[in-house]
Amino acid sequence: MKERYPTALTIAGSDSGGCAGIQADLKTFSALGVFGASVITAVTAQNTQEVRAVETLSPTIIRQQAETVLDDITTDAVKTGMLPTPKIIKTVAALIDRYNLKNVIVDPVMVATSGARLADSDIAEAFRKYLYTRAMLITPNIPETEALSGIIIHTEEDFQKAADIMMEQGCQAVLIKGGHFENDKSTDILFGPQKGTCTVISSNRIESKNLHGTGCTFSSAIAAYIALGLDLENAVRRSKMYIFSAIENGSQIITGKGYGPVNHLFNPKRLKKVILM
Repeated sequence: MKERYPTALTIAGSDSGGCAGIQADLKTFSALGVFGASVITAVTAQNTQEVRAVETLSPTIIRQQAETVLDDITTDAVKTGMLPTPKIIKTVAALIDRYNLKNVIVDPVMVATSGARLADSDIAEAFRKYLYTRAMLITPNIPETEALSGIIIHTEEDFQKAADIMMEQGCQAVLIKGGHFENDKSTDILFGPQKGTCTVISSNRIESKNLHGTGCTFSSAIAAYIALGLDLENAVRRSKMYIFSAIENGSQIITGKGYGPVNHLFNPKRLKKVILM
């Protein structure tokens, strides 16, 4: 008997430097044993130091890419990354409805590691309006959480306030990534999917300049593990192990002069256990 390859679809921007975006997503899918299909929303001229230019694709070609994939290939999970305009977000929402897509992981990419803005200023409202109720999980980092919730994050206790607002607005589950805190732990908190539940997942922080694309890699790993049949909590836990090991195995790689990539293609069978709190 023939077996079907588990498949994940990424809808995101292209990073010409290969550290983040579509490139990071497809590397992650491959590393975890999932076939990756892609829909490109924007093309960036980008390296490890800067984003020099961004060319946004039209909603029409974005829709046509997705339709061509989804009319032919069974998709087990969807990950969205850079959706730079409200019209593009609305287009993606319509595709989710038309194809009855499940297991949608939304990484609300707004700002690059270099600090370059990658989305319109009114993008947060579009996420709230079109994707909150359609997503299995939203995975903002701290700056993105602040933009989406209106809560300024000073401590991990503020995560709860922000998550409460986002879930009241329609999110099924929220994973707030704490990598921007400057301490010796990297702590992420999963709120939901059951009402009133939260799961704290923490690992030691690794000193490395190769952190470009960690958010894209983390969310695409979650999508990959969902495609492989894990439930949400275990998919997040395994993805935390994967990103920790990808950073650890990439910490000595010299690629470019700025923020280099994690090592997506280390042996994922050698995942390091994270400290669960």
